[in-house]
Amino acid sequence: MVGESASFDYIRSDDNLQVQSLLKKIKYLEVQKQNAESERVRLQREIEALKKELERLRTPPLITATVTDVLIDGRAVVKSSTGPNFVVGVSQLIDSEDLIPGTLVALNQRTLSILELLPSSKDPFVSGMEVVNCPSTNFSEIGGLRQQIEEIKEMVEMPLLHPELFEKIGIDPPNGVLLYGPPGNGKTQLAKAVAGETSSTFIKVVASEFVRKYIGEGARLVRETFRLAKEKAPSVIFIDELDAIGATRTESNVSGDREVQRTLMQLLSEMDGFEKRENVKILAATNRPDILDTALLRPGRFDRLVEIPLPNREGRDSIFRIHTKRMSLKGIDFNNIVDRSEGASGAQIKAICTEAGMFAVRERRNSINQRDFDMAIDKVMNKDVEKKQDNAGIFR
Repeated sequence: MVGESASFDYIRSDDNLQVQSLLKKIKYLEVQKQNAESERVRLQREIEALKKELERLRTPPLITATVTDVLIDGRAVVKSSTGPNFVVGVSQLIDSEDLIPGTLVALNQRTLSILELLPSSKDPFVSGMEVVNCPSTNFSEIGGLRQQIEEIKEMVEMPLLHPELFEKIGIDPPNGVLLYGPPGNGKTQLAKAVAGETSSTFIKVVASEFVRKYIGEGARLVRETFRLAKEKAPSVIFIDELDAIGATRTESNVSGDREVQRTLMQLLSEMDGFEKRENVKILAATNRPDILDTALLRPGRFDRLVEIPLPNREGRDSIFRIHTKRMSLKGIDFNNIVDRSEGASGAQIKAICTEAGMFAVRERRNSINQRDFDMAIDKVMNKDVEKKQDNAGIFR
């Protein structure tokens, strides 16, 4: 009996081992099944995505066109990119209020029906003009131009920040300001301060960038620049070196001159044409106001001409103190420095401060003394005198 009982226990333990082995195998197979099911779902999704992509690639291409008019019955007149005009139907998915003349649309190839609205095309060059990160410059960092700063605030900042004041008085806000004067006296610096002080979009462009090789390209860039300014309104357009395209028109037979004049005429039209420039102000700068076209200088385009002259004694003192406020100075006689730098521009004063610092750096000193400024004034002012004499000798 004892032998039979032991044999029975052995058989039962063997059965238990087989059961546990089978249970483990079942759990493993369940995990494998779950993994296979997840893989099947993933592959099914990938197949669906590939089917959609294949269907999209098989879809015939659409034709781009521009809406020229919208009819009463809901149809539209479009100018196709291939040339002719068509009267076409409009998809029910398109809101009729969004369909206005000038809108870029996509047409079906067979029926030429409008299927979708496209974003307006912008020249990458024009889009790059917008100043996204405004300069940190403000009016407090500009010395010697107190009256000019007040005029710019009245003409540019106030209409943008407080338009209700002009509505109460019953006058139209001024359109633009032209800054003129010798180089190096703060015209571009004032424009940077406007960008730093106002919360409006600031668009900077050098006028020579409007000059293009092909006919009509310059006028198109001017048109798109003002369109960008209107879309980003309130905004300020700063045109530097305006004389590059704003010179007096002449009877020239050179094709390049004629193209520059076409660009100027487009600029004149945008500044004071049939369409109002709401919340778009123009700030321009030039060193040669005497050669600008009279049509450009009339009121309505530039309502105020602000001269940026060489700084007087008070202005030079203010500029010196602005540029030296973070410098380590020792025993400096500002009255002497200001008197010796008579006739210097704002850019020359900044160069004098930099040169004075360089003299101290060369001698490994921790501060700048009066002698450094004396040598810097001699170096900067004499260098400019020699340059003027050299230029005079070249053109004799």
